Amino acid sequence: MRTATLGPAQRAESLASMAERELDVLVVGGGVVGAGTALDAVTRGLSTGLVEARDWASGTSSRSSKLIHGGLRYLEMLDFALVREALKERGLLLEKLAPHLVRPVPFLYPLQHKGWERLYAGAGVALYDTMAMTHGHGRGLPVHRHLSRRHALRVAPCLKKDALVGALQYYDAQMDDARFVLNLVRTAAAYGARTANGARVTGFLREGERVVGARVQDVEGGGEYEIRAKQVVNATGVWTDDTQAMVGERGQFHVRASKGIHLVVPKDRIHSTTGLILRTEKSVLFVIPWGRHWIVGTTDTGWDLDKAHPAASSADIDYLLEHVNSVLAVPLTRDDVEGVYAGLRPLLAGESDATSKLSREHTVAHPVPGLVVVAGGKYTTYRVMAKDAVDAAVHGLDLRVADCVTEETPLVGAEGYHALWNGRARTAARTGLHPVRVEHLLQRYGSLAEEVLDLVASDPSLGEPLQAADDYLRAEVVYAASHEGARHLEDVLTRRTRISIETFDRGTRSAREAAELMAPVLGWDSGQIDREVQHYEKRVEAERESQRQPDDLTADAARLGAPDIVPL
Repeated sequence: MRTATLGPAQRAESLASMAERELDVLVVGGGVVGAGTALDAVTRGLSTGLVEARDWASGTSSRSSKLIHGGLRYLEMLDFALVREALKERGLLLEKLAPHLVRPVPFLYPLQHKGWERLYAGAGVALYDTMAMTHGHGRGLPVHRHLSRRHALRVAPCLKKDALVGALQYYDAQMDDARFVLNLVRTAAAYGARTANGARVTGFLREGERVVGARVQDVEGGGEYEIRAKQVVNATGVWTDDTQAMVGERGQFHVRASKGIHLVVPKDRIHSTTGLILRTEKSVLFVIPWGRHWIVGTTDTGWDLDKAHPAASSADIDYLLEHVNSVLAVPLTRDDVEGVYAGLRPLLAGESDATSKLSREHTVAHPVPGLVVVAGGKYTTYRVMAKDAVDAAVHGLDLRVADCVTEETPLVGAEGYHALWNGRARTAARTGLHPVRVEHLLQRYGSLAEEVLDLVASDPSLGEPLQAADDYLRAEVVYAASHEGARHLEDVLTRRTRISIETFDRGTRSAREAAELMAPVLGWDSGQIDREVQHYEKRVEAERESQRQPDDLTADAARLGAPDIVPL
């Protein structure tokens, strides 16, 4: 299949095209569900548009635990349907849809009680593996195994000897959540969807009771567009209620935000060959391998403050450190923390006040003619949510529409990935890059890595790493702006790469170099380069200040000290 370039020209063309003629489906919200919905709709043959107010995946979908998993703990809640569905999706992503982006990750579950706990937890993990295999998509992962305490300590020497009597090891999968969404958007665009980030819906177009489109403000270039569509899908996650308010309807359900924070620490701070899963009084805690780092998370607390920039407080950080240190032989300190990020889960409100008990399942509604709302769910099951949303939209179309085909539609970069991975030594020899660099590119771009390598071939200086973030090549910054829809420095440092959470300086030392690489692609002058760098530095300082605050209110106030940037 041909690939789509999400550069400045494509964005402008897409906005103009969406305003010219009525679409079959307009999707509002550029997170994983919105992007998945656009892909589902366009691959059924529907004319499709996708708009996002900020950057792709700038909300919840770039701030998750970065796991593709069945939800082992939901078995304990007897939510077998949700687990079965998620395990099927995990298998599809690993084996068919996105093998270049989704990969296996091992977890160790320490046992603290002899006898009964091994039987109880072991039965749960065995059921987990069995449910995965019943779909025929579970064979790509090793099955679980029981470990003695001695064996567990060999696998994870970081653990205190008295923190376990034995362990279970099982496998799930992980991905870079923001890059995954970006690939969904590019895949939808490759099949003909019109897509634009920095395009904010300010209201809905109405004919009587019916929604017939949306007014969209071009946040980047100025101006407003009227985009007409036979069906509009609201896939705005934690903003669902705000979006619904534009049509004067709260809708048939309510979405509450639950805050989850994560810490990123260097690989050498935790001596282990496997991830860890630990039980807490409220939920579970993960220690997740992440390249040359570990991700430690997460929390689960209600949040009713600023949705765009949820803030991690000092209390949140202390909570995670306290719980992970309860099992670590060498405890982590604040000085070990490279990065911190906070995200909001969109949960369907129920009768429980505790967000940890609200539903992770999704729902789809048709509150007024012409408008479909999809909310809730888990990252792993985005494809099912998208299918259900498009099914509902199709019900409102006077058309014969094909069934969903996304179960058979790989994302861009997947085709040929395994062959390129097997030939990575030849690619390294051909390009002069170290084999580790080639592996890095293949695991981030799949077969699209050749497009990044073309940039290096045309300008060898782009084959050099960023001076203060040497995991990433200079070419990746240029590619982010030219091919991946990055509009601002923050987009590159926080979502196209993960420099903002993978370096102790939070990306400030890389900011100017990256901005200067982006400038020719986006037409920035020296003044805009300065503004981008200054804004990023203020953002980092506001986040650092919020993380010194004792509670959510003071942390939120501190984080709001850095407003969003738009071009002048």
